[in-house]
This record gives sequence, C-alpha cells and structure tokens, in this order.
Amino acid sequence: MRKTLTLIALMVLIGAGSAAAQGTYSIDTAHSNVGFKIRHLVARVSGSFTEFDGTITADFQNLDASSVEFTIKAASIDTGNEKRDGHLRSADFFDVENHPEITFKSSKITKKDRDTYVVAGTLSMHGVSKPVVLNVDYLGEVEAMGGTRAGYEITTTIDRQDYGVSWNRLLDTGGLVLGDTVEVMINLEVVKQETDTN
Repeated sequence: MRKTLTLIALMVLIGAGSAAAQGTYSIDTAHSNVGFKIRHLVARVSGSFTEFDGTITADFQNLDASSVEFTIKAASIDTGNEKRDGHLRSADFFDVENHPEITFKSSKITKKDRDTYVVAGTLSMHGVSKPVVLNVDYLGEVEAMGGTRAGYEITTTIDRQDYGVSWNRLLDTGGLVLGDTVEVMINLEVVKQETDTN
C-alpha cells in the first residue's frame, strides 16, 4: 500500500512538473528588474533600466516551440546619478535619440539541467545586432494574485565594444576609466496570458 501511494505521489509530481510554465507569459514589470555592472577604475558601478517589456512562450516539453522576446527603452537607464545618466543617453554611449530600443529575440533554447536553460538569440543595441547567449534559471510557478506566475533569473556577459558603445578616457597614470565587459542580470516575474476559448 505504501509503495502504491508513493508511486501515485511521484506520478502527480511528474505531471505537475510537465505542466509547469506552459503557455504565453507577459512580464510583471512591478516585480521584475533589469540590471547591469561595469568596471569603473577599480570598482564596479551598477545600474538598471526601468522601462522594459517582453513575452515568453514556454513549452518545457517542446523547447523548439518556446521563445523569448524582450525590449528595453534605452533612455530609461538609471545609475542613481543624473549627470552620469545624461551622459549615458548621449551619442557617447547609447545615443538614445537615434537608437531608442535594445531588443533581444531568441533563436534556440536548450535545457542544461532540471531548472537551467541556455537561450541563444540576437541582441540588438546601438544599431548593431550580435548573437548572444543567456543563462536562465527557472525559479518555479505558482497560482497567486489572480493568475499563474512564473519566475526566471537571467545572466549574460557582453562586450560593449561589439555594439559600438566605445567611449572611454585614458588615465594620466595609464589604463582606462571604464572596462568593456558588462555583466547583465535580469530577474523576471511573468504572468500567464489567459486565452479566449470561446
């Protein structure tokens, strides 16, 4: 009897796992954030983008049917310093008047282990499009706040020079003010879109 109950419980868990994160999800921006870090002299300065949107189509049983699309408003950059943010919006960096959006579109999603995925795609920024790979941790799914919610933690590293964001300044003592490597950290809480069955 105990073995039977254990088997039933295992089957329920497997069924629940296979049903997780199936469908199309929109981003709950109030519970999500897009951050980055870059070296400045001998420290790392962090910042974020406060305006972004995107859609995740998830099918854990058929990853070829899954996709990710993401858009960031470049002018929403926020490093906690108004003067610096103004410089980052200028032609020296993001040139937001001519390149208002940063976009990502997936091309292939691969499962690495139980809750970890590798998402390959194209990142377009500052008028340049380059392939990039995102490391994605699936944090689970829950019924809450009137809907089905799922969580993802995303990281990647890019070279800003690849996108023509190349401003820098040489120090009198040698070396440069800014590094080229940018660490990107994105935390998403997404809400399943209800489909019309009528």
